[in-house]
Amino acid sequence: MFWKKQLPLIIVFVMGVVMAVQYFVPHQASEWVYNTYLKWGITIGIFGAVLGYFSFFRVHVVKIVKKAPGWGYSVITIVCTIIMLLAAALDGMGTGSYYMKIYLYTSAAINATVFSLLAFYISSAAYRAFRARSTQAVALLLAAIIVMLGRVPIGNYVSFWTAFHLPSINAISQWILNVPNMAAKRAIALGVGLGSLLMTLKLILGIERTYLGSE
Repeated sequence: MFWKKQLPLIIVFVMGVVMAVQYFVPHQASEWVYNTYLKWGITIGIFGAVLGYFSFFRVHVVKIVKKAPGWGYSVITIVCTIIMLLAAALDGMGTGSYYMKIYLYTSAAINATVFSLLAFYISSAAYRAFRARSTQAVALLLAAIIVMLGRVPIGNYVSFWTAFHLPSINAISQWILNVPNMAAKRAIALGVGLGSLLMTLKLILGIERTYLGSE
């Protein structure tokens, strides 16, 4: 039981404390600890990638053997993976290689197509969110219109209110992005940072033990 529970907790605690301390100690010993940790992390990551590929092929091969629903997609996935691995191993991954050509002419095009399809869903969601049903919705609608006009060339020609000595629509759009929007983004980032810190403390102190598996 010691090797399954106590030892992993001790390793996590010691490494967590050491890595936290070395960040605030500008010394050669701290740099050595950090560089050694990076080397070990890369080595473990390589073995993890091998394990990930094994699990990947195992899942799809079992699906093909059992003729599970959608097993044809598993065949395509395995074939494409092998082709990319061979292309990278035989011709490298540099600019102009077969690996990059296959990626640019297939995967990049597919990604662009998927994201362009998502634009319709985003437009639909924006329409439902921007309907002026309340004061907050009206404020959101006006801010969205101003920001969108300030991001496109037509915003430069919308200058009818400059006659009233008001800022241009581009200036208002930039102010919305730099002040209220930035304040909200930094508040979210602060919340995420505090959450990450609390999760780290829970891991170091042994409160969070889900990485040990089920009891």
